[in-house]
Amino acid sequence: MINRPRRRTQLVSAFVVVCLLGLALGAGAVGVNAFGAGDRFDRLVAKIDRFIAGPPPDRPTVATIEVQDPTDVQDPTDEEDGTATAAPTATPAPTPTASLEPGETPPPTPQPTPTPTPKPAPVRKAVDVNIVKHPKQVFASEVDKDWCAPAGVQMALAILGLVDTSDRTQAAINSKVRKWESYSDSHNGDWGPAAMVLALKAYGAPGYEVRAYNSRQGALRGAARAIKATGSPALLMAWRGAHTWVMTGYRADADPAVFKDAKVTGTYILDPWYPRVSSIWGPSDPPGTFQNESEMIRNYLKWKRPEGHYADRDGKYLVVVPTVKASASASGAATS
Repeated sequence: MINRPRRRTQLVSAFVVVCLLGLALGAGAVGVNAFGAGDRFDRLVAKIDRFIAGPPPDRPTVATIEVQDPTDVQDPTDEEDGTATAAPTATPAPTPTASLEPGETPPPTPQPTPTPTPKPAPVRKAVDVNIVKHPKQVFASEVDKDWCAPAGVQMALAILGLVDTSDRTQAAINSKVRKWESYSDSHNGDWGPAAMVLALKAYGAPGYEVRAYNSRQGALRGAARAIKATGSPALLMAWRGAHTWVMTGYRADADPAVFKDAKVTGTYILDPWYPRVSSIWGPSDPPGTFQNESEMIRNYLKWKRPEGHYADRDGKYLVVVPTVKASASASGAATS
């Protein structure tokens, strides 16, 4: 009779031990991502978090600025570029002198107004600009396959000397998205370009804007001008708005800040997807890879999201551009 309770106690104890062991092994599998357990666990946590948070709030957020830049037909020698020559000023005719009395001094003769020396026209030559000299030092791969936006924000901040590139910092940035998300920015919730602007500002990089362009070249020229003017990176909404690329530089057949019709022939990119391989877009490239024109055409496409309509973005090229100069701690530009 007294043996049964002991037997029952032993069975219960053994069951508890097995459960604890299973939990421990499960935690270990998640920790090392054995058989993809870590990824599945992260997705489960994200789904639970999204369920608890509910739908994204329909609140005002950073506006998308549409930039009218059809073909940039503006003459590169117009006044806006500081290269216009002033028209010669006519020399006034001398004023007739009145007859002088004996001993009276004649008035001074008016001097002609000097003609301004015309400014030389700018020289059109190819340029190569990159504000990051050591891309591996500021690179951060997205911790989770859906974290390209916080990883992109993290890398932009790292370039500016504001954060490190650790997984912990990326997770901390991602954890604050509930403060910044809005339905108009992302119908799915979580990250959209406006939330990225708010995150950059919160971490010490104010002045970023969400801009929409009608053409790829217009967007790349706009990003190139912003990078050169501020010394800060831009963020491209690649893969029809599904992915984030950090643009740190460019090559062009002329300086886009001077020649409005300059053609950007490629960009220097930090891709947070690296070193993953996409079944749709193929393998990603190492930090700082120069993406030539064909790669930009393949990857940088018009905004088109499956979750619904975005009136101010659909059919346009989206880019998050800096408008405020980087601090002295930011990397210096390497140009040629």
